[in-house]
Amino acid sequence: MLSVTATRPLTFKISLPPPAFSLRTHMESPPRTHFTSASHSPQTNADIKDTSDGLAITLQEWQGWGAVSPLPAKVVEIVNDLKLLEKTTEVQMSFSGHRGKLEVIVNSICLGFNSLRGILGCKRTRKHRATYQALGDSEKKLQFFSARQIACRLLGSRGYLCQKCWLPLEEDCMCSKVKPSSLWHGIRFWLYMHPKDFLRQNNTGKLLWQVFGVESATLCLYGIAEDEEIMWNACKTAGKDRVWCLYPNKNVATKSVHDALCQEISSDPECNTTMKNEYKPLNFILIDGTWSNSAAMFNRLKEKTKSVWGVEDLPCISLSAGVSTMHKLRPQPSWDRTCTAAAAIGLLSELQILPQFSSYGLDKQNEVLENAVDVLLDALTARRLRMGRSITRRLRPSGNIC
Repeated sequence: MLSVTATRPLTFKISLPPPAFSLRTHMESPPRTHFTSASHSPQTNADIKDTSDGLAITLQEWQGWGAVSPLPAKVVEIVNDLKLLEKTTEVQMSFSGHRGKLEVIVNSICLGFNSLRGILGCKRTRKHRATYQALGDSEKKLQFFSARQIACRLLGSRGYLCQKCWLPLEEDCMCSKVKPSSLWHGIRFWLYMHPKDFLRQNNTGKLLWQVFGVESATLCLYGIAEDEEIMWNACKTAGKDRVWCLYPNKNVATKSVHDALCQEISSDPECNTTMKNEYKPLNFILIDGTWSNSAAMFNRLKEKTKSVWGVEDLPCISLSAGVSTMHKLRPQPSWDRTCTAAAAIGLLSELQILPQFSSYGLDKQNEVLENAVDVLLDALTARRLRMGRSITRRLRPSGNIC
């Protein structure tokens, strides 16, 4: 659930080709998306189309990152604002890296980099802050915040991160090592992801749709109206009794997998006869964000539950304690907390031992997902070693922060 990615070192390279002066910032890899030129995307990201302005995000590109929703209108609006900022400042900007780090190219020797960076940063910050503060409605503020986070990450990842595994394409792409698998049609995962975890390299939620496909494990970005509408429409169709959230909050009444699922099946006289046929799937919402962000995300789910079904409590499932292999690299508040993929693995494991689910091959599907986690761990470990970074898990406070 928790995703943390370190920032990459920033260095500067200055060249003085006559007659113009060019200044550009670089991250640890070559610059990528430029507003005024086409993105140089590797062949494996061939679905990222060149556009006339070099900035526009297409539906095909958007869904290539794992989304199933239409291109979010607010994200498009933010991108257009950034393009307008470039035009009004007469400074060419480019984004580098998955966090959307800003690069600048200026053709005037009269303006030093620090001054230029300050002007651009202040203008962009002032504009977005003014826009945010003018939005009196908290819902609109959330949508603006989410769209801004996602827009910068999209622009910063073009041609650098693989669209499937979200790892650096040229050095660390692991797609060839991940084996896909069909998930039993009676289960559907929803990856309710915080915008700050979108395109993070060590995010594990992405593994679910990389292995099972987007129809079985669907991305839903927190604060993105188009995504949330799709998830809640599916939940309304399935019905409240077939929607659960995996969230270990001690302040919320939770049930074990056995109690939640056995009670549901035994109370539905048609369930036993329809389990083997086409029927409404069991929907499991996995909150994919840092533990500090998860409380706000869960509260939003509860508010939507009340507006849809008239009840405040969203049914929650707690899993048996287990330690993911990702603990070796990723800090967690305590050892009983785990990453998103490990939560899905735990759920499938506990479902498999229930007689009602034992014949659907969940153990085999679970094994494929476990292998994908191991592949991601190996890729991240190799990357850290290559960069001279520690591969030892950092200790974190063990208090309950949810």
